[in-house]
Amino acid sequence: MHRAFLIPLVALAGALLAGCAMTPNSKDVAKKSVYQGESFSADETFSRLFDASVDNTCEAARRALLSQGYVISKSGGGVVQGTKSFQPAGDLHVELGFHVVCVGDGPDQQVATAYVSAQQDKYALKKSSTAASLGVSAIGSISVPLSSTDDSLVKVASETITAHTFYDRFFVLMQRMLRDTNSSAAATAASGPEN
Repeated sequence: MHRAFLIPLVALAGALLAGCAMTPNSKDVAKKSVYQGESFSADETFSRLFDASVDNTCEAARRALLSQGYVISKSGGGVVQGTKSFQPAGDLHVELGFHVVCVGDGPDQQVATAYVSAQQDKYALKKSSTAASLGVSAIGSISVPLSSTDDSLVKVASETITAHTFYDRFFVLMQRMLRDTNSSAAATAASGPEN
């Protein structure tokens, strides 16, 4: 009867050891440098060519971000930056940041390439409390506990978004904004100056 109990126990211990052996060691993960994953391939995940000037391309990017609730922190000089905040859980805060650079191409700079990079930062709520006691010597050894709680957001992760479809959706919206801007400009030019 003792042997019947021992066999499942040994099997369970063996399974636990095998599971530990298959878990990647943090030292092994740290040895592989992040730059080794950079392929510098010629795909167009982060850039797209637009049939518009630098100013009009960046304006389309600005309008695309504004239409989705991003707060623009910089716009001008061929650069647009914007951020948007999310709170997927009570103690988790996520911030998406867009950085767009518009560069003229061609002999007359009549077309422009938009280079876009988005970064996701995650913040977790950190709770800390401090306690102190107040002694009143005139009355005796009475002490009153005083405590305060400070909650703060601490950045726990930050990464550049690399999903091709994410950028595709943004570039499609940029193209639509550019088309709407060009249509408005053409209609204004066709109507001529007001008398």
